[in-house]
Amino acid sequence: MGKSTKTRTELNIDGERVAITNIEKLLWSQKTIKKYDYLKFLTVIAPYMLPFLKDRLLTVIRFPNGIEQESFYQKNCPDYAPSYIETKLVDGIKYIVCSRLASLIWLGNQSAVEFHIPFQTINNKNPSEIVLDLDPPSQTEFPLAVEASLILKEIFDKLHLHAFIKTSGNKGLQIYIPLNEQFSYSETRIFTSFIANYLVTKYPKSFTIERLKKNRNKRLYVDFLQHAEGKTIIAPFSLRGNEQALMATPVFWSEVNEGLHPSQFPMEEGIARINKGILPFNDYFKVKKKQPFRKVLEIIKQ
Repeated sequence: MGKSTKTRTELNIDGERVAITNIEKLLWSQKTIKKYDYLKFLTVIAPYMLPFLKDRLLTVIRFPNGIEQESFYQKNCPDYAPSYIETKLVDGIKYIVCSRLASLIWLGNQSAVEFHIPFQTINNKNPSEIVLDLDPPSQTEFPLAVEASLILKEIFDKLHLHAFIKTSGNKGLQIYIPLNEQFSYSETRIFTSFIANYLVTKYPKSFTIERLKKNRNKRLYVDFLQHAEGKTIIAPFSLRGNEQALMATPVFWSEVNEGLHPSQFPMEEGIARINKGILPFNDYFKVKKKQPFRKVLEIIKQ
C-alpha cells in the first residue's frame, strides 16, 4: 500500500477544536483552487455570510472529490458531526444550523460548497425577506435579468421599498426585500404574484411565469413561486459548484447595468470586494424595521 497523502490538523475556532483534513485536495481543478484556498475564503466572508445563515435550516451541496465529480445534497446532519454542530429536528430531518464560524469551517472541510437557506429562521414561521428570483435561460441572456431588475427597482422606489440585489452565482439575479417577520407567506405571495404578473403583462416578449422550460421561448422566468415555506435559495456570499467558482455576490444597484455579468464575480473577486470594503448588503438588517410593506400590501389588495 502507498503512503497516505491525507493530512489532518486542528484549529481552535470559537473555543472549539475544528478538524481540518486533506487541505491540498483540488476542489476547482481548472482554477487550481484547493481546499486550503476555499477554507481561507470562508474565513474572509464569514462575518458577512453568517448573519444570513444564522438560525436557518441549512441545505448544502457537497463536492467531496471536487466540483467536476459527483455531488450530493445534504439536509440531515451526519452522525459523525462533532458536538459543537448545532442542529434542529424538523419533519424528521436533523438539519444543521450554521450560526458560528466553527460550524462554517467544519462544513467547508466537508467540501460543502453551496449553502442554501429557507426564507425564515427557526424562531419564526413568517419569512424574513421576500426574494424575487430572476432566471434567464442561460448566462448569454443575462441582460434580461438586468432589464427586469431595473424595472422592478423603479417600482420598488415608487413604493418606498428598500431592495437589495445579488447575482445568483449562476445565470440570474435575485432581489431581496428585507421584512420584519410580521407577514405570512400568504401575504407575501399577494405581493410577489402581483409583481410577477405586472412584468409578464407589460413585457410579454421578455418575461414569463411559465414553469416548463420548453415553453419559455428564451424569455426570463420570474420565479415568484420559489418564495414559499420549505423552499430555499442560495445564500449571499456562497460559492457555486460551477467551473468558474462564482460567488452569489451582493452588488450595488449602480453596478446593475449592461456591463454586469455573473462571470465577473469568481471567488477571488469576492475576497477582493470584501477587502476593499465593497459591501452592498451592509445595511440589510437595519432596513428590516423601516419597510412600509403593510402600506404596499393594502394598496395591492385594493
